Amino acid sequence: MGVATVIELRQSISGKRSFRPSLSSRHANEWPPTDVSSDLTVEVGTSSFALHKFPLVSRSGKIRKLLSEAKDSKITKLNLNGTPGGAQSFELAAKFCYGVNIEITLSNVAMLRCASHYLLMTEEFSEKNLESKTDIFLKETVMPSISNSISVLHSCELLLPTSEEIGLVNRLINSITTNVCKEQLSTGLSKLEQNSPLKPLEMNNPDWWGKSLSILGLDLFQKVLSSVKSKGLKQETVSRILINYAQCSLQGIMAKDLSSCKGSFSDAETVKKQRLIVETIVGLLPAQSRKSPVPLAFLSGLLKTANMVSASNICKGDLEKRIGLQLDQAILEDILIPVNTQNGHHNHTLYDTDSVVRIFSIFLNFDEEEDSNNVCYDFDSPRSPKQSLILKVSKLMDSYLAEIALDSNLMPSKFISLTELLPDHARVVTDGLYRAVDIFLKVHPNIKESERYRLCKTIDCQKLSQDACSHAAQNERLPVQMAVQVLYFEQIRLRNALNGTHDQFFLGLVNSQYPQRSGSGVGSGAISPRDNYASVRRENRELKLEVARMRMRLTDLEKDHVSMKQELVKANPANKLFKSFTKKLSSKFSSLFRMKSDVKPFGAKTAPDSKLLFQRRRRHSIS
Repeated sequence: MGVATVIELRQSISGKRSFRPSLSSRHANEWPPTDVSSDLTVEVGTSSFALHKFPLVSRSGKIRKLLSEAKDSKITKLNLNGTPGGAQSFELAAKFCYGVNIEITLSNVAMLRCASHYLLMTEEFSEKNLESKTDIFLKETVMPSISNSISVLHSCELLLPTSEEIGLVNRLINSITTNVCKEQLSTGLSKLEQNSPLKPLEMNNPDWWGKSLSILGLDLFQKVLSSVKSKGLKQETVSRILINYAQCSLQGIMAKDLSSCKGSFSDAETVKKQRLIVETIVGLLPAQSRKSPVPLAFLSGLLKTANMVSASNICKGDLEKRIGLQLDQAILEDILIPVNTQNGHHNHTLYDTDSVVRIFSIFLNFDEEEDSNNVCYDFDSPRSPKQSLILKVSKLMDSYLAEIALDSNLMPSKFISLTELLPDHARVVTDGLYRAVDIFLKVHPNIKESERYRLCKTIDCQKLSQDACSHAAQNERLPVQMAVQVLYFEQIRLRNALNGTHDQFFLGLVNSQYPQRSGSGVGSGAISPRDNYASVRRENRELKLEVARMRMRLTDLEKDHVSMKQELVKANPANKLFKSFTKKLSSKFSSLFRMKSDVKPFGAKTAPDSKLLFQRRRRHSIS
């Protein structure tokens, strides 16, 4: 069959049995050897090597098998294109066959290990073969070190699937996991022995092993992190690893203004890659919790990027829930989520309000989940222990409303749904909401009258400050009914102040809802009788000063009103409509101020006269 035996191969090389020792001593730095003519050409990719059969057969079982099975006993050419690592790894393996001293390093050990497997350079064919050499290096140099293991694992990415088939990838991942757990345990024990608090790992530390993971591809990174998580790696460490990997892998993820990174999302292939990265990172985040170690700013950046790359709804929903659970820690920048501008719509809004609605809804309903005390509280109750959180969130909502109100493309229905989202007791003062509504009405002058009424209905006039009431009374963008209510509540407040019960009507409601709040900012049970008496005396002095200022202000307002009324009449004597409207409005105020019953809040059912009054679209200024 023309099978070439090892004896025949030895004789074909000029009968030099002492080839390898003489080569290693006389041509250690010469490659390829030139003192013997080549009898075999090996092609690997675009490279070819003029070599000799005997040294290759003595070490490589694959080359021996190919030559022995060849039909032509005088075969002179072999094709080894399947060699892992290509021509570079084959050249190193061939040098090893010739006895040339090769250096095994972190950069080539994975390549040589895969090549030795492919070429069958095992102990079966020769003692101390390449496979055993690389295994020793892996065991003694690579496996004990986390950073070395990560470096070699990174080189395995170019050697797939061979590196996985021979189990090298799993060996490296297991070594990383084991060493990470040992390091975490030893660090914790050393801190306890020193009686010092545990300090978090510093991401800026260049020697921190977590930073090395950023060099891995997404697939291997996911496998490593999943492995260390399953073995109990701290959530704080997992969070830092994910943040570092996102910063290195995603363009613009931590940018404050994603509009400056539009070029990053223009290429379809880049968008697809970043979408996969975002979805993978979200899947690796620690468990959802109000005390999650994942910073809210990072979650917000992920959600913004997820919107820009059109990530899956499951991915975005997970991020929205995480943000919603920590919403009390958010700032305005965290919830300004831009919409995806790649959808082809020209008249799109600036921000994704639907996402913010879901985030706030999650925050309001998170009490329905099991908490540590297995006690559920209702956010609609003003005595909820979470009331301080919802007060913070209400300020955040007012700032958000004021920001998005500037968007001329924002639909009134979207804005109204946001203003109606929080419960009534969420705001102690409604100045922020009033400001946002006023901005929206100014930017959207053509809003329907029904929408204008519904929008203003969300403002509780009883909770407006004195300055806000003064502004609202002269604001022609508001419905007339609201202006009337603002003036009425202001008059009630003024009359109570003159009677020595300053703000009883306004603050009585708040104090009844929040009895734990006192003037000093602490619980009433914590105030001694002497401190309480001093506080009452101080408040009495302040009330007297306020009443004096109110009286002076009322006198000035009456004088200004009379003088301006006379000037308007003189300037336009024929304006009978204005004079009649002024008389009617004055008579209505007189009748209202004579009432002693409680006043219905804004938005409640009113008498038919007030309904007719509201049908007027704009209010003429009376000042």
